[in-house]
Amino acid sequence: MVAVIKTGSSIHRILNYNENKVKEKVATCIAARNFPLEPEQLTLNQKLNRFLHQLQLNKNVTRNSVHISLNFHPSESNLSTEKLQAIATTYMEGIGFGKQPYLVYQHQDAGHPHIHIVSIKVQPDGSRIDMNNIGRNQSEKIRQEIEKSFKLVSAKQSHEKPVHQLRPIPATKVSYGKAATKAAIQSVLDNVLQQYRYTSLPELNAVLNLYNVSASRGTPNSRTFQTKGLFYQVLDEQKQPIGVPIKASLFYNKPTLKFLENQFQKNESLRKAHAAYLKATIDEVLSKSMDSFTSLTEALARKQVDVVLRQNKTGQTYGITFVDHRNKCVFNGSDLGKKYTYRGLINRLTTNFLRKAKRPEKSTVSIRQYQAERWTVSLPAENKPSQLDTNLSSVLNTIIQPTQSADYLPNSLRYPSRRRKKRVTRKL
Repeated sequence: MVAVIKTGSSIHRILNYNENKVKEKVATCIAARNFPLEPEQLTLNQKLNRFLHQLQLNKNVTRNSVHISLNFHPSESNLSTEKLQAIATTYMEGIGFGKQPYLVYQHQDAGHPHIHIVSIKVQPDGSRIDMNNIGRNQSEKIRQEIEKSFKLVSAKQSHEKPVHQLRPIPATKVSYGKAATKAAIQSVLDNVLQQYRYTSLPELNAVLNLYNVSASRGTPNSRTFQTKGLFYQVLDEQKQPIGVPIKASLFYNKPTLKFLENQFQKNESLRKAHAAYLKATIDEVLSKSMDSFTSLTEALARKQVDVVLRQNKTGQTYGITFVDHRNKCVFNGSDLGKKYTYRGLINRLTTNFLRKAKRPEKSTVSIRQYQAERWTVSLPAENKPSQLDTNLSSVLNTIIQPTQSADYLPNSLRYPSRRRKKRVTRKL
């Protein structure tokens, strides 16, 4: 079981998010603790007023609402309603919210069973519940106890993934028309926005696009762009927008442009510590005589690093972005250094290939095949390699062949030397 705790400043927003799930028939309110009626007897206004009445006891608490999700392993899809209710009650008592009013919702809009719990931080006596380090202390302790007592799959065991599974994000790719679009996008955003370190919208999209989701401000002349708006949209397998875009403000956690800009500034310093690891990983892969772009990307994928090429409208590649899933960081090649840009990598791959081509007995790839493969990634025209002769041995023979014929003799040996006679003078 994995527990995720979030706080907010609007109980309306969190409650409406879960109630809208109920209206869409992808969620059910299964428990209402410390409420005067059972959940099926309560109206939306009655639920909201119960929270608001207690919040009035301490108006100084600004972040007064609590939104908790308890996530279970996909193999535990047969958990009964009674068992989920008991788990929620045990958990809330364990973190000190047993006497608080809270609602429990069972959601069916994801690939794994999970419940959402809505509550508030103001106690009946008006005091505030201190949630500092609650996730690391109280939540972690009760989570482990629940896993043992209810015989659940442990969080540690559920995170042990096979080696070939590259991306640790639990969100699945969004496919337009196969699931509720907003719910599917929300699932991806929940697993990317807070976990990954990105410093620009293109870097964020490098991750979101892996799950067929895109964040866009629209065209520069559009009203959305001019008002600093943002919307999210589903992409098809060709990474083209499909369906109706959804405004960022319509999602419960408000992933607006203002929110992202704050994340950009915060992530700038948080990701620096992981740049050296990524560069070392790329260097290690290239040191193994990688001589094609395809082999490079496949080797990096096995290291949990995705390579995303940035291309213009004509399909020409002008940049590269690395998504490090192990450390959850995103870097443009230029941020790592000149050697890690798209052109820098192509030059290093070319050097590896030419070094390998000097040993014909070990080389299995022809230069023409290599050039064809390089050009498939839209290498700019000014950087295309020159036409190399496939018969390298003949080229080398031509280069090292002496320019003079075999019967060549130096002038000193060709003609006999003419010695000057010494003039003898006799003394008289």
